Amino acid sequence: MDGKQRLTVADAVDYKGCPANRSKTGGWVPAALVVGIELCERLSTMGIAVNLVTYLVGTLHLPSANSANIVTDFMGTCFLLSMLGGFLADSFLGRYKTIAIFASIQTLGTGTLAVITKLPQLHPPPCHPIASKNCKQANGFQMGMIYLPLYIIALGTGGIKSSVSGFGTDQFDEKDDKEKAQMAYFFNRFFLFVSSGTLLAVTVLVYLQDEVGRSWAYGICSVSMFTAILIFLCGTKRYRYKISMGSPIVHIFQVLVAAINKRKMELQLNATLLYEDSAATSRIDHTNQFQFLDKAAIVADGDFEKSVSSAPNPWKLCSVTRVEEVKMMMRLLPIWATTIIFWTTYAQMITFSVVQASTMERSLGNFKIPAGSLPVFFVAAILITLAFYDRLIMPLWKKWKGQPGFTNLQRIAIGLILSTFGMAAAALVEMKRLSVAKAVGRSTATLPLSVFLLIPQFFLVGSGEAFIYTGQLDFFITQSPKGMKTMSTGLFLTTLSLGFFVSSFLVAVVKSVTGSMDGQGWLADNINYARLDCFYGLLTILSTINFVAFLVCAIWYKPQKPKQLLEMETSTNGGSGAEKC
Repeated sequence: MDGKQRLTVADAVDYKGCPANRSKTGGWVPAALVVGIELCERLSTMGIAVNLVTYLVGTLHLPSANSANIVTDFMGTCFLLSMLGGFLADSFLGRYKTIAIFASIQTLGTGTLAVITKLPQLHPPPCHPIASKNCKQANGFQMGMIYLPLYIIALGTGGIKSSVSGFGTDQFDEKDDKEKAQMAYFFNRFFLFVSSGTLLAVTVLVYLQDEVGRSWAYGICSVSMFTAILIFLCGTKRYRYKISMGSPIVHIFQVLVAAINKRKMELQLNATLLYEDSAATSRIDHTNQFQFLDKAAIVADGDFEKSVSSAPNPWKLCSVTRVEEVKMMMRLLPIWATTIIFWTTYAQMITFSVVQASTMERSLGNFKIPAGSLPVFFVAAILITLAFYDRLIMPLWKKWKGQPGFTNLQRIAIGLILSTFGMAAAALVEMKRLSVAKAVGRSTATLPLSVFLLIPQFFLVGSGEAFIYTGQLDFFITQSPKGMKTMSTGLFLTTLSLGFFVSSFLVAVVKSVTGSMDGQGWLADNINYARLDCFYGLLTILSTINFVAFLVCAIWYKPQKPKQLLEMETSTNGGSGAEKC
């Protein structure tokens, strides 16, 4: 038995459904194949997003604020749909099939976008928006045709992102000390790899869009994703697959319904009297938080279908472990809520900061930097921060504290601090840019001001993302119940989604409150007449308040871990399946 335990991985199977052989499945190679899909997804999504605002303003002749909202709504939908992908992965498809199907959908979306941007009849006649006020905006049909591929891409992105990080961590066994240590490094290297895709997007892909043609660039995205799918499928025999435990959303609703139906019942003081049918190795100890949910575990008449020896009706009676799993998810929510504002500040880096760059001097010798490529400094900050953290901080911290780097909550806190400073720096730079615009004339197309003044805001927010993304990913995957990891990854990604939607909401509110009949205000159509510095200042204040709220939630948070005994779980995982294999 002991030898078998060492050879197989608990609660994981191979592509045939047999217990996963430790030496033949999992590890860094299969994890890298999984990450390859995410790299190409990032290349496509970010390659479109960072330069989409210039297409909407320059080709479709839309106002800058409207264009920024279209971009943030697109990005918000990408991450919001990760909840749908997570539900499908946990309930029906599994992570492997979810990744393959939704990657194919994104390939279709980028291919369609390549065709649409090529056809001249699908955008208005060309003109120069700054020189003329009579530029014809895209009509409803033309806007509908650009929305179609964008939201096909959003659907594909949502499905991929919900499962790819979880499927990557599935390739490492948390109960094996060596593989657990590898998993700790996986989160950083996963994001390092993903950021490399973003780097290619904001440099090579944006350059191709501006100098060669958008349709060619989007075609490359489609081909690269198709290639990544083929490579991903090549690893089918090497992957480890976690056994599905049913829909976590259904499980959550079962606990809520049972607790509500028994809301008038008196709760037992002795927690041992509550119902529990989970195996001893997978049980989660009872906690006193959210005690109203404990009523779902009170045994009452009619809870069992036929007799006490039969299984209970899950909508009437839930085990203590099932209740505690729901509590674990509820404990995540305050941290979840206080990380949304970071992604609101992040949204400015691919919208208004790009518009700022388009008005500034971008020449580097004989080469003119595309405005959409300015986020390269953002990505460079991520890569530098991750490399510094991975190669220096993590080893030193392990020697000093015995832990591989900062805790997930500490990384989130650092990210929030850096983004707050980033918005403050953005406000100061915008004040300088507006003073120059006022001095030389607000109608000047290119202000005599170096675009490199924008580097501090990109660098600070980029470094913040390196910490907060890895911290959030680690937090939501490791602090969620085993059967809800894909859904919790989707929950994490909704913070990105809501961050973009909050950005759109703030833009709409600020434009409405500060605007006037002539279109001026904090977010005027021409940002040389706007007060973007005040908008950035508002975000700085909101970020500061949010950080204080995060500290309160982090102090309140108390993690709860299920008991894990390898021997019992391996025995449970074996059984008839092992004999069959």
